[in-house]
Amino acid sequence: MAAGSSSYWEDLRKQARQLENELDLKLVSFSKLCTSYSHSSTRDGRRDSSDTTPLLNGSSQDRMFETMAIEIEQLLARLTGVNDKMAEYTNSAGVPSLNAALMHTLQRHRDILQDYTHEFHKTKANFMAIRERENLMGSVRKDIESYKSGSGVNNRRTELFLKEHDHLRNSDRLIEETISIAMATKENMTSQRGMLKSIHSKMNTLANRFPAVNSLIQRINLRKRRDSLILGGVIGICTILLLLYAFH
Repeated sequence: MAAGSSSYWEDLRKQARQLENELDLKLVSFSKLCTSYSHSSTRDGRRDSSDTTPLLNGSSQDRMFETMAIEIEQLLARLTGVNDKMAEYTNSAGVPSLNAALMHTLQRHRDILQDYTHEFHKTKANFMAIRERENLMGSVRKDIESYKSGSGVNNRRTELFLKEHDHLRNSDRLIEETISIAMATKENMTSQRGMLKSIHSKMNTLANRFPAVNSLIQRINLRKRRDSLILGGVIGICTILLLLYAFH
């Protein structure tokens, strides 16, 4: 029964690690999609408004965004289900005395799930903000072109409006560069988190082995103490026998 329970727990841990690896890869691709959307929108903003290619590219990226968001949400839901099963297992009757170690493992998987969920919502929110900003800027560009073609007069008010629009585009470019730097930093932190996770797992393995090593050392010390007592007793008896033989 204990072997079956241990096998069930290990199977849950295997499922959790597999889902975590899949989520890690999906989130990296999701972040790259957000960054590429920002850059392509900047390039498209410099093209002529009569070109329909940007619209097609934007629509394709929007579909990719929706598809990847659904896939990540499904993976998060599956990982949540596995964590719930692990929690039920640790709270069930008949779980061995390693309940503290199991709770520590469960909490580590919960923290990973929380980090992935937070990262997904943050990236999704950034993508939505970039898309809304690009739609707004596209609407402004269309209004400017419509005004210029309809009036045919480039008066002072139009010049001021165009200058303001240029300032907005420059500010938008700075924001996009900042987002790109933040995305690159996030990817580096994700890589470092993977390394720290591996180190943490190895430390847990060593920590689980220490009690067995400590018990072995205690047994060796007890055997050495017993051998010392036996040797001392033999030497004492031999000394007494030699004294008795000398005095007789």
